[in-house]
Amino acid sequence: MWYTLFIILAIVCAVLLVLVVLAQNSKGGGLSSQFGGSGASNLIGVKKTGDVLERLTWGFAIAIMVFSLATNFTAPSTSVVTDEILERAKEQQAAPGIDIKKAAPAADSTKK
Repeated sequence: MWYTLFIILAIVCAVLLVLVVLAQNSKGGGLSSQFGGSGASNLIGVKKTGDVLERLTWGFAIAIMVFSLATNFTAPSTSVVTDEILERAKEQQAAPGIDIKKAAPAADSTKK
């Protein structure tokens, strides 16, 4: 249950991080230039928009790292499956009867 929740939250944060990064302008205009220039800059402000988007970027990046670590600690145990596979492999190695050299096809069977 927790594992699935952390995976979903990490995916949501990743999508939001992509949207926040795409909203930023590499030349410093940012989100305020999307709202029509100077009129919106009085309402939001270029400096404030940059600060908010930068904080959101850092917050989502940190959240993704935290959720990734949390999924590692809450992951369902798979040791039972691997133990079964290892036991089968040990049984097959210990089982006598099949000579590998005689059972394996010749490597040069395609050449005439």
